[in-house]
Amino acid sequence: MYALQMQTACQGEGSGDPEDTSNNHRQPEPTRSTTQDCSSFDIVRATQYGALERVTELVEAGADVNQPDCETVTLLHWAAINNRKEIVKYLIAKGATVDVIGGELASTPLHWATRQGHLATVVLLMRAGADPTLRDCEGSSCIHLAAQFGHTAIVAYLVAKGVNPNMPDRSAMTPLMWSAYKINSFCSLDPTRLLLTLGASHSLTDNLHGNTALHWAIIAKNNTAILTLVHNGASLDTPNFQNETPMTLLGPHIGAAWLGPKVTHEIKEKQGRVRTWCRDKRMRWYCMVGTPFILFYIIGMIFQSSLDYLLKLVAFVAIYLAIYSANHFVFDERLFDVLPMSIYLATKMWIYVTWVFWLGVHAAWYLWLMLVGGSVPLWICFLQSWRGDPGKITATHEDKLNTIIELAEAGGFEPQWFCSTCLVRRPIRSKHCATCDICVARYDHHCPWVNNCIGAHNHKYFLGFLTSLLGLCIVILSASVQYWQFECWTNLTHGHTADNYLVAAATCDAWVMWVMTNTALHSFWVGTLLACQCYQIMILGMTTNERINVGRYRHFDKGNPFHRGALQNAADFCNCSFCGLEAKPSSDWLHSFDLKHSVEKLPLLTNKDNFQYV
Repeated sequence: MYALQMQTACQGEGSGDPEDTSNNHRQPEPTRSTTQDCSSFDIVRATQYGALERVTELVEAGADVNQPDCETVTLLHWAAINNRKEIVKYLIAKGATVDVIGGELASTPLHWATRQGHLATVVLLMRAGADPTLRDCEGSSCIHLAAQFGHTAIVAYLVAKGVNPNMPDRSAMTPLMWSAYKINSFCSLDPTRLLLTLGASHSLTDNLHGNTALHWAIIAKNNTAILTLVHNGASLDTPNFQNETPMTLLGPHIGAAWLGPKVTHEIKEKQGRVRTWCRDKRMRWYCMVGTPFILFYIIGMIFQSSLDYLLKLVAFVAIYLAIYSANHFVFDERLFDVLPMSIYLATKMWIYVTWVFWLGVHAAWYLWLMLVGGSVPLWICFLQSWRGDPGKITATHEDKLNTIIELAEAGGFEPQWFCSTCLVRRPIRSKHCATCDICVARYDHHCPWVNNCIGAHNHKYFLGFLTSLLGLCIVILSASVQYWQFECWTNLTHGHTADNYLVAAATCDAWVMWVMTNTALHSFWVGTLLACQCYQIMILGMTTNERINVGRYRHFDKGNPFHRGALQNAADFCNCSFCGLEAKPSSDWLHSFDLKHSVEKLPLLTNKDNFQYV
């Protein structure tokens, strides 16, 4: 089949057979040496090799651009499959029929370009009026082919141009079904997720088997597609023509390594086999959030008790077994993201309780003032960091489609500038957070202790939160020392070592020592994090994400275009102009898509020595 194409393939310069549906890998484009003599090529060979001059010469000499070969394949087919964009433009300008049918599968040039994943050629053909809804002899339109071969960008472009994401092929297979069945790899999550985002239905069934997309994903053992479909609400109880539901198909695979723990847990829960005393998700959430509060108190009381050391050890073992059991019977691993913040809140609550009933009695008046005065900004900044908008990048459905069309016709979807999950154009310095599932402007990091992203709008509140928290820890440590001076160290002489003082404090009041130990640990990591943040903001002019992934961003190759000096960096961060320094508003980072526009009027530092410590 296709002798001319197979000939070029054997020479190491041709594409794979476009009609071979068993090949899911994109074939390399044929290349033509700049010194190769193409003067003897016929027009088909010249088209395959991208010899525009030779094609032009032959067409001007009278060659018919619509003349098919013995297999009804035209020049536009060959130009499309080999991604010869300039020749495609030239042939269309010379009157080539864009929807001409050719080949054994009765495909159009658009079918051929779609199979190979040539987005640029697809765009050219679509702009020339090619019809993406035409079907080949197997009943597949272009969107089905793009889904089968995992060409996510082409799927997005076709839907944005008005193709129905639920379009059925001859057997009523939808693009979502093909994506779930054919594309099985980590990077293949995007076609399935993209189609669902663009409105594809997961409840439709095909005509031959009555399968839904979830049926096909299970048959293919496509873990990523199963997880995506279940997460988006696909039913596990829809029967096919053999009366097999997705749950029935998954039954023998429960617990299998390929299925994954998240999907396994979801299935067990739907079957009523989850070993929890309460199946209500909200109740399990309350259990997970409340556990750190109770656990902190119990551990402190064990330390405080007069039990023998062996009995205390037995109590701690019992606590461990209780937590281990709760993890299997009560907790929900899908809710583990709330635990770090719950631990933080529990620690702070018991610190305040300890202050009221223990430390505050002997604390100096200025420590009371510092505690009360520092708690106000602490909780304001915490709430803004936790519940505030980090700088979420949003767009309407229409805007998303327009963005897809604009980027596709401008040269393609560069991952650095387009988010295939949110379907939005990424402003410079932004990033998609997998935990929050949003794109955030001037993304710094996702903080588990506030359970939110830190970005352009809440970064300064996060820094205020760290500063206030460090101040609170210092006040608590100071009050603890004063408490021990009054309650525990009155009988000690000055000749004792520091170890004697700590032992005396621990035996005098173990609860205060437990709280103080937690406070000291907080002081260490909060102080370290605060120092790193200040260093990155003022000295480097970078975010945490940029510092970690500096090698991924091309705009850092010649230096940091966002570094304007320590004072100016501070002004930009605080969004405050002072002493002649004009700050760049944080809201600008939601709309800055061009590096040149983002840093215009800013001095560009090109000294790579600035990044020796990154």
